[in-house]
Amino acid sequence: MIESSEALIEAVTEDVSGILKPYRKEVNRQQRLADFVQQCLQSAARDDFFRIDELLKTKMATDVEDEPGLAACTASFDRLRAYANEQVEHYRIEFIEDLTTRAEEAGIPLGVDFPRFTVLKGVEGSVDFAGRRTVINGKALKSIDPRRIVSELLKVKRKLYDRPLDPRAFVDGLYQTYTDLLEREHHAPGHAVPIQPFYLEYVLSLQSKAFFQNMEKGKFRGYSLDEFAVDLWRYFAAGTGGTSNGYMLQLRPGRNKALWLIDSDGERRQITGIAFQKRKP
Repeated sequence: MIESSEALIEAVTEDVSGILKPYRKEVNRQQRLADFVQQCLQSAARDDFFRIDELLKTKMATDVEDEPGLAACTASFDRLRAYANEQVEHYRIEFIEDLTTRAEEAGIPLGVDFPRFTVLKGVEGSVDFAGRRTVINGKALKSIDPRRIVSELLKVKRKLYDRPLDPRAFVDGLYQTYTDLLEREHHAPGHAVPIQPFYLEYVLSLQSKAFFQNMEKGKFRGYSLDEFAVDLWRYFAAGTGGTSNGYMLQLRPGRNKALWLIDSDGERRQITGIAFQKRKP
């Protein structure tokens, strides 16, 4: 029986696609290695020693050197590593000035006490020259390039400070969560609520009705601890004077089951409890 053209084409297509799949995978792998080598050459042409330093510390660099057809790159990579390392070490003296200048150009109020630096309340970091990395709000950036540091600081600043915040509505929301917890735990007004369950309850209060009907990831509204800390500071700095019904927010410091938040003095502290007290006449 002679196969129909449709059946023949379908069968051949399936067979050949199966044969091509590992071949294409290998071609794509080799292309990624070639693209990486080209990146290194472009960075060298620009004398971007920070980028060279970063690239040649990656697993991709090791993969290139382990590739039989590219193993000859190892000697050149070693020369570039030595050059980049020397340039970065020479640059250490100029680093603070360059970082400060780039921050000013970006409109960021940077304060440097090397190796630490701060921008706004709740935005801080440190530079590890030896490890070639920068930590900003606990997240590691595998670079000490001032351009990349400032770029990352801008992202963090936008996330934490460029969100709209109504200080009175914010503290009223905190008060509502506080009274809900007091009622649930049968505590009297003024009792300090543990900060960790309070934070969880407050984040849940921010969710939409749709989220509670279908708790899939896409419907969840995230609210990081950094956002919470900065919103507290923005509330304190606004000087609105408490809730709409005359209660003042109090943060209770401590160490057990604490969260790092920003108090009314603008200092990061370990906070264990939160309470509201009626404002005195």
